[in-house]
Amino acid sequence: MATNVAFALLLFLSCAQIQVLNAQRQQQQLRFDKGKGEFRILQVADMHYADGRTTPCEDVFPNQAPSCSDLNTTAFVRRMILAEKPHLIVFTGDNIYGFDSTDAIMSMNAAFAPAITSNIPWAAVLGNHDQESTLSRQGVMKHIAAMKHTLSQFNPPDVHVIDGFGNYNLEVHGVEGSGFVNKSVLNLYFLDSGDYSTVPSIPGYGWIKPSQQLWFQRTSIKLRRAYVNNPEAQKAPAPGLGYFHIPLPEYASFDSSNFTGVKQEGISSASVNSGFFTTLVEAGDVKAIFTGHDHLNDFCGKLTGIHLCYAGGFGYHAYGKAGWSRRARVVVASLEKTEKGGWGAVKSVKTWKRLDDENLTAIDGQVLWSKPSAGKLPFFSFQAGDSRSSHKIVAFTLYDHDVDDIVIQYAVGTPLGEMESSMGSIL
Repeated sequence: MATNVAFALLLFLSCAQIQVLNAQRQQQQLRFDKGKGEFRILQVADMHYADGRTTPCEDVFPNQAPSCSDLNTTAFVRRMILAEKPHLIVFTGDNIYGFDSTDAIMSMNAAFAPAITSNIPWAAVLGNHDQESTLSRQGVMKHIAAMKHTLSQFNPPDVHVIDGFGNYNLEVHGVEGSGFVNKSVLNLYFLDSGDYSTVPSIPGYGWIKPSQQLWFQRTSIKLRRAYVNNPEAQKAPAPGLGYFHIPLPEYASFDSSNFTGVKQEGISSASVNSGFFTTLVEAGDVKAIFTGHDHLNDFCGKLTGIHLCYAGGFGYHAYGKAGWSRRARVVVASLEKTEKGGWGAVKSVKTWKRLDDENLTAIDGQVLWSKPSAGKLPFFSFQAGDSRSSHKIVAFTLYDHDVDDIVIQYAVGTPLGEMESSMGSIL
């Protein structure tokens, strides 16, 4: 009896502690940089951290192996922080590799140490390997939510029934002194994509469940209402970004002709489609989602207005490919300038990756989303040249239907007949 009472008291205190921590997280408001009008996110996928110096690297050249360990992963995180100076660091699961971790808490403390010592806010979600050491999945997320400088949450404080651990959202407000100071102009969604199926008749990995999708829908609606109302009422929802570990089945929709980056292995999504991509499309605010899990894929592809992006493998104890550098993804949201010279709403979201080579080489820069403007509303636009010349079109730009991307751009001196022929074949 006494044991049961003690356990109940411990559980109550633990839940109370989580509620206090969640309240503290909400007070640590993320905000765009006033100098550049930017918000910079560093994504770290699949560190697979274990026991530090004694944990060997996987898939490196033989001459690299003797001196390679988890410490190489730590060094890479530190290099990325110094190079990119992010406003938020996001760890998208398999942060530790439980099977090789002697103590889950020690492994997590070491894995997240570079973020903690940098004093930069950070957030994390779980992968499918984090719970395979000395803590349950619940215990792992509970420990993460209690660590220094993290904005991670065990689960939404106002939701009593939800699958998984580590479902939460973060708001990024406009700059101090602007009309958006108390308004979220960029919304970040974090979800637990599970580990493995618990349904005997369904093999393979886990998926985002209906209870999580319902929470996302309600959160998205709430944020949209706040954004389209005063002060600074907007006509469309603020852009959103999603972070979780296991890719959606829709990642298999791409080939080398319609993505940026590389695909070097299959898409290891759940064997069933839970419909979360459709939920994202219907919500209308999320412009890109970012996952890990498949270490040899690092592409971004656009489907129905949403970019589906991998980060590429980061950790040295994770499987990889010798000679193919470990890598990280950076996302930068930029604000537009107002007529009075201040900072307004989000203008664009861009991304690139950095390799863990001598120069931290940046590759595959691309625009994920840009705010439609009055100047881009026509399906095509052109500037007329000298009427006396046979080359009557100086510049011609064709946009795709959602006005986000330039499809074709004609250079100076394109003959009018050639332009008309090409335009006719496209339209």
